[in-house]
Amino acid sequence: MRSRATRPGETYGVPGQGETLWLSIGSVMTFLFFWWMVTTLGWVEPLFMPSPQATVAKFFEIIDQGFTNTAFVHHVAISTARVFGAFALACAIGIPLGLAMGMSPLVRGIFDPPIEFYRPIPPLAYLPLMIIWFGIGETSKVLLIFLSIFAPVTLGARAGVRSAAIEQIHAAYSFGASRWQVMRYVILPSALPEILTSMRIGVGFGWTTLVAAEMVAATEGLGYMVLSASQFLQTSTVIMGIVVIAAIAYLFDTTMRMTEKKLVPWKGRM
Repeated sequence: MRSRATRPGETYGVPGQGETLWLSIGSVMTFLFFWWMVTTLGWVEPLFMPSPQATVAKFFEIIDQGFTNTAFVHHVAISTARVFGAFALACAIGIPLGLAMGMSPLVRGIFDPPIEFYRPIPPLAYLPLMIIWFGIGETSKVLLIFLSIFAPVTLGARAGVRSAAIEQIHAAYSFGASRWQVMRYVILPSALPEILTSMRIGVGFGWTTLVAAEMVAATEGLGYMVLSASQFLQTSTVIMGIVVIAAIAYLFDTTMRMTEKKLVPWKGRM
């Protein structure tokens, strides 16, 4: 009996892209079914776990009426601007710095200790310092998110430099390539998979830090909405806000995966 031929990028015995999609759909549907069953049968009080239909109803209610006299779209826009503003700043500074750290022992020796020192510290630990130094305005919020994204993006770019084969670098120099040409045509393409992966990880940290950033003196944003609703035991609003944050983050992650396929189609096939 002949087995079917494997498609490009598919390993024998491993589910293909179509099978993986159906497995994911089945996993989500199973979770929703158990959520519906647990709440419908009254195994958990609605105060602690509202039903899926109550959460969906709350979602449309907030879309229609807003939250704390502010339109829901405005809350989404504010949080998205904070996260992606910090993300763009972290990439603009972190990627060149990471590449420089990977190529130069001098740059690595200067910047590696402070980055590695603050990287494992939870954002809530240095949130008070951000408030003392920069006040309770937008600067402290964006800077807190920036710091959570900056370390993984920088270290990812630094690690990506090591992906470039030394033979390719020496060959480029032997053909008369300049240092900039080696960076542009040899090192950067080799580091790009690691850079894109670190960007995906970094923006995930950014959304995680959003709630902490909006804990202090915030009057708008998804994190503020979740925290404010929790204080009044509006569990359906809390869950709805969490789902919206996860949906936006997942949409960005999917976009980054599509970008990876376009920019680095060889990733995972070598």
